[in-house]
Amino acid sequence: MNVGKDVPMMMTVGEAAKAVGVSPKAIRVWESRGLIPQIQRTATGYRTFTETDLASLRFIRQAKALGLTLAEIGDVLDLRQAGASPCGRVVQAIDAHLSAIDRSIADLVQLRTTLAATRTAAESDCPDEGGAGVCHLIERNAGRRQ
Repeated sequence: MNVGKDVPMMMTVGEAAKAVGVSPKAIRVWESRGLIPQIQRTATGYRTFTETDLASLRFIRQAKALGLTLAEIGDVLDLRQAGASPCGRVVQAIDAHLSAIDRSIADLVQLRTTLAATRTAAESDCPDEGGAGVCHLIERNAGRRQ
């Protein structure tokens, strides 16, 4: 939609979304959350995005790809807007996400161990006849993960 060399490029929300690799809905959410400034609108109400706006959208997409939440991204943007370096806050967020991933991995390893033990027990200890309870394999192993 570039109309000339001296006129800044203006894009619609759909064009901007395609250019940065997100959905138009994501852009609308980011705008409503205050992550990007109010976008200029045409006389008919359509949003128009400049190259500067696209740079902001790319930053948000990249931060989301690193696992940062919209609140964390907002904090980073607020720090930058205030003239402070946001790198310390980014490191804190990354450290928190790494810790959460490490906890998830440990939980999954424990779950896998429990499932493998239950599966091994099922080879030799799975009677067909009815008894108390529903399935002793589950009931016997229910406390192992907690």
